[in-house]
This record gives sequence, structure tokens and C-alpha cells, in this order.
Amino acid sequence: MNDLSFSPGLQDAAEALWTARARRVPIGQVSVSHGLSGLDSAYAVAAINARRRIAEGARVVGKKVGLTSRSVQQQLGVDQPDFGLLFDDMEFLDGDAVPMSRLIQPKAEAEVAFVVSRDLSGVPPSYSEFLAALAYALPALEIVDSAIADWKLTLVDTVADNASCGLYVLGNQPIGIGQLALGELGLQLDRNGRTESVGSGAACLAHPLRAAYWLARTMAARGEGLRAGEIILSGALGPMVPVTAGDLLMARVGALGSVSCRMV
Repeated sequence: MNDLSFSPGLQDAAEALWTARARRVPIGQVSVSHGLSGLDSAYAVAAINARRRIAEGARVVGKKVGLTSRSVQQQLGVDQPDFGLLFDDMEFLDGDAVPMSRLIQPKAEAEVAFVVSRDLSGVPPSYSEFLAALAYALPALEIVDSAIADWKLTLVDTVADNASCGLYVLGNQPIGIGQLALGELGLQLDRNGRTESVGSGAACLAHPLRAAYWLARTMAARGEGLRAGEIILSGALGPMVPVTAGDLLMARVGALGSVSCRMV
């Protein structure tokens, strides 16, 4: 683990984010209040809180790629992807009720999720090695959430906050990736029967598989890799949509089908 994670300043930043999420009260930019600078420091802060979650019994079941859509990057004022960890208690399935009590200031986005079929570790994989390690694709909703007030954050802030992970919802039917033109998928995300976001597979780093490939190489370069059975949320296909209690969300993701949830 990066020795930066033992710095008192980074420990304090991690504690501030942990407390904000526990109390569901957003805070200002930790990049400012705690003098965080650079992605190494930001990922070290995220790692501190990840270890704390694992110590309390949570399991890592996947990873998410964030900030892959140009529109989302523009919304947040950043210009590159990031990644965060997905824990077992974040997962919901199509049609489930998703508790607002777990969230601070949530927004929804529709994505392509991938299921890893074999471990990817060691050197960063070639594209063919990466493709051979994937089993299926699924439609997904990610309910992103930030501990930073009003979503006024920098790349350092969102990385430190585990890439603004909240909860996620998976569709029912997995489909083999070789059967799909993922870059050509169309997206329609409805809230309460009204279309709030449209997009396409090409909005996700030009192709959802390219976003997931970026993650695989990034994790390998960090010595962490991906494990068989993990979920990869590959990134938004269109703009984020704010959600409130009572909202019914329905995403239609081309040939992948639909996925829905109700916020309660």
C-alpha cells in the first residue's frame, strides 16, 4: 500500500469524508480544506476508507470507471477518467427499491456493466487478453453520490471520495459481449416517465470496452488487477440526472435491454 496513506493529513481527509457520509452531511472540497494535491494523495485517501470498510466486514465486488462521458466531465469540470471500488452492500437488482437513506445528494446515470470471467493481474493486459477475461455485459444504473457540497468538486475531490460511488442497479439478463455493437448502443434514461438523459455507447471514452480496458490496465499498473466475478461499471453513456425520493428510474440501453429502480 502507498506509504502516503499513513500521512496524518491524508488520514484527516479520509476521516472528514467518512464522517460526512456517515452523517449524510456534505462538506467542502477536501482538496482545499486538507491541502490535497495530486492523484496519488487522492487515491491514498480513498484507500484509507476502503480499508476501514473492509475491516467492518464489507467485500469489494467490483470497480467503477468514472468521468468517461464528455458531458459528465463538463458537468464536473474535469478532463480524465477515475476509478472507485464497489462493495457488496452497494448492489441492487432490476426493479428493486433503492434507499435514499444511504445517500447524500444522488444523481443517476446509465451504463454498461461487464462481468469479469478470469483474473487479470500482473502486467497490464493486451486488448485481446482483456477481452478474453470478460464474460458478459449487463445494463446498469449507477446512483452516484458525492460527499462534497453541491457537487462543486475537483478531480482530486472525487477520487478521494471513492470516485463519488453511491449505489448501483444491475439488469437481469447478461449478454455475451461478442454479440453486441457496444459503441453503437443508444441510451434513454427516464425519470417518472419523462426522458431526462439520452446518449450512446460512443459517449463512454468512444466505446464502453475501451473504458473498461483503461480500468484493467490502470489496476494492473497499480499492482491490484481485477478478479473473476467482479463487476465493472464502465461509465456514463449520457448526462447525470438528479434524483429524489419517490422517483422511478428506467434506463433503456439498446440491445442490452432495460434496467429500473425506485428511489424510496
